[in-house]
Amino acid sequence: MHLHLLQHSPHQGPARLADWLSSMGHSHTVFHLDAGETPPRLGDCDALVLLDGPVGPPAPDACPWLPRERKLVERALDSRKPLLGIGFGARLVAESLGAVVGHGTFAETGWHRVTLAPESPLDLPEQFDAFMWHREVFALPGDAQPLGGSDASPLQGFSWDAGRVVGLLCHLEATPESVAALLAQGALPEGSDRSPHAQSPEAMLADPQRFVHLAPLLDRVLSQWLRQAAN
Repeated sequence: MHLHLLQHSPHQGPARLADWLSSMGHSHTVFHLDAGETPPRLGDCDALVLLDGPVGPPAPDACPWLPRERKLVERALDSRKPLLGIGFGARLVAESLGAVVGHGTFAETGWHRVTLAPESPLDLPEQFDAFMWHREVFALPGDAQPLGGSDASPLQGFSWDAGRVVGLLCHLEATPESVAALLAQGALPEGSDRSPHAQSPEAMLADPQRFVHLAPLLDRVLSQWLRQAAN
């Protein structure tokens, strides 16, 4: 399969996702929308991934590519092609499905425990730790199934259209390098300084094994996503 990945900021790339695609024999192209590249044509790919991006509501002048990307998301939802959104990308998908998107009660950064929803269609552990980097959250779209939630964010993701469309608020693709890049750019999610669910940069990078444990979780999600969509 050939996948198109849409990137919205220079420090929020595909991270481990790119390695997984290569290891599984899939090719991919990254479109740097933040650098002025035009969103691709849906017909030129087998699946579409929307990566993370702005930590708050996107400003139209800072995101001139957004109207075209929204149209691309709508076309992808109407198609039979797999669609995956991560962070900002998941918010775009949820919004296109009619769900409310807005400020969460608290910013959530660093490592937090996710409890799988009983009705979740994804084959994941009942509890797992994932990396977080957000303040914005979304409600469950109509006809979607929830992934599960954390203490700060009751909905950490969803599955729609029998698993063809997946949105993830949490980051299973994170690596030490991708988190270090986030921290280096300096813009924390709004309210991080007051949130009981925001970790220090030192805590985020303190245990390299946390990132190792994310790899099989990412593998399970991506394998199920592409397999369900192919059925």
